[in-house]
Amino acid sequence: MLYQTIDILGTIAFAISGVLVAMEKRLDLFGVLIIAFVTAIGGGTLRDLLIGNTPVGWMHDLTYVVTIFISVVFAIVFVNKLKYLRKSLFLFDTIGIGLYTMVGVEKGLEAELLPVICIFLGTMTACFGGVIRDILCNEIPVIFHKEIYATACILGALSYFLIIQFPVKDEYAYIAAILVVILLRLLAVRFKITLPSIYGKQMP
Repeated sequence: MLYQTIDILGTIAFAISGVLVAMEKRLDLFGVLIIAFVTAIGGGTLRDLLIGNTPVGWMHDLTYVVTIFISVVFAIVFVNKLKYLRKSLFLFDTIGIGLYTMVGVEKGLEAELLPVICIFLGTMTACFGGVIRDILCNEIPVIFHKEIYATACILGALSYFLIIQFPVKDEYAYIAAILVVILLRLLAVRFKITLPSIYGKQMP
């Protein structure tokens, strides 16, 4: 039940972030819907294909499609209430990567994969929907900037495997790992923490 709830919440968060990006680009209604859809299910689709879970998850359960449609309508109706569009996008995107990181880890565990592969799948699930969204909207994906983004997902997923070494319920470890991802991302942006640059000062 916890896993399904988190999966749906992640779908909502990413669908709304997709709508916000698409509306910034002033796409038509169909464009907004497509961007919301690929943002919400892009990473999970790629993950399922890699682990041989086909047809992919959202094709088995129309709950995800319905959730995306409802999220799109909600975001369009209330977009004018969001005074700070960038802040809203950042918030929903951050919540989304936290939730989806652990959805991917859980899928890896169900497939009986090694922890390091589960971490990889969690990061992919969290990040690649946003990558597809940004590419379609003619933006350089956030994951390819020096911002702490994928790194937060990796550390959050890693924290889950560390926490479960202690006598803690899996549910608590799961939620704690999600919070680690979200807090790392928030703190990194708040205090402008970035990965080291590989380029010299002379390069733009």
